[in-house]
Amino acid sequence: MAKNRSIFEEVETTEKAAAQPGAIARASKSGARGAIRVWLMVLFALVVVMIAVGGLTRLTDSGLSITEWAPVTGAIPPLNAADWASEFEKYKQIPEYQLQNTMMTLDQFKTIYWWEWGHRQLGRVIGLVWAAGFFWFLLRKQIPTGWSGRLLLLGGLGGLQGAIGWWMVSSGLEGTRLDVASYRLAIHLGLAFLILSLIAWYVMKLGRSEAELMQARRETEPKLKSLVSGLLHLAFLQILVGALVAGIDAGRTYTDWPLMGGEVFPSLAFELTPLWSNFFENEALVQFNHRILGYIVFAFGMFVWWRSRTSAKRATKTAFDWMAVILFGQVVLGIGTVLYAAPVHLAIVHQFGAVVLITLILRARFATMYPTTQSVRS
Repeated sequence: MAKNRSIFEEVETTEKAAAQPGAIARASKSGARGAIRVWLMVLFALVVVMIAVGGLTRLTDSGLSITEWAPVTGAIPPLNAADWASEFEKYKQIPEYQLQNTMMTLDQFKTIYWWEWGHRQLGRVIGLVWAAGFFWFLLRKQIPTGWSGRLLLLGGLGGLQGAIGWWMVSSGLEGTRLDVASYRLAIHLGLAFLILSLIAWYVMKLGRSEAELMQARRETEPKLKSLVSGLLHLAFLQILVGALVAGIDAGRTYTDWPLMGGEVFPSLAFELTPLWSNFFENEALVQFNHRILGYIVFAFGMFVWWRSRTSAKRATKTAFDWMAVILFGQVVLGIGTVLYAAPVHLAIVHQFGAVVLITLILRARFATMYPTTQSVRS
């Protein structure tokens, strides 16, 4: 005769399992997920601020004010008149001063110096927050299985970002260049968004247990996942092209829309030699590419949103709804930035919009890979 099953049998089984030897240790191991997630959220916020400060440093032409790379001793700013005079004298030796800023005063130099110093100092803070958190959880053996490498990767990418930052700055310290090389700026910003994206993804994964993630993955929507993954790559490419625009101030040249200088395709798009250099250094072609790619991202994003309507998961649809709203807002903001010749306040909000958009695309992708369980009635 079959034994009657209790509706609370699953709960009872779970409670018995928790009483078994080793269950407490496993619970403790799993419990660190919440603390690590909070730590990563702090890192995420710091990286967002870092991107904003980096953008303002570029927009205020402050990036070349510190002409040396001193990861440790550089944390101490000039403390007296002699120190300031020494730093100003170093700045006077680079092309930006000699060809563009010969009338700059010491007080004006201090303004751009503080922007660059603050940008580098924030990088040091991020490194310290990462190291403190990582080694705290590592020494206490609270890092969940399989996560040590992921968290270590964030630190490695952060160190690489510092080196690339100096590689970028060094490109503007000699020759006749007045700014850093635009393609190096694009690599620097691209790596920042990669780090930010990884942190966001880890935060989302740590928000649910491994068992929940494994269960949810059985309901992955592969076609929708492929579409939103394609959108993610397009958006990332658009961010890189946007960095090229910022690197050569291309957003302040053609200030009409939808035409460019009254033309559908700017006639000066290929005036530089060699030909390939136009894609990185020609203001007309770089801005044209940014505009066209923006249209493509918007059109494809709306298509992906439309396809998301086929999902049976309400939470998944909501994730795509927010993605579409911010995508539309980002396009409108981009047009406004062009029409007003990229003033600092609009340009930095536009860059922040890219941060929000890439995060929401990742959130939509996560929703397709790990759908949230809902009731039959929902």
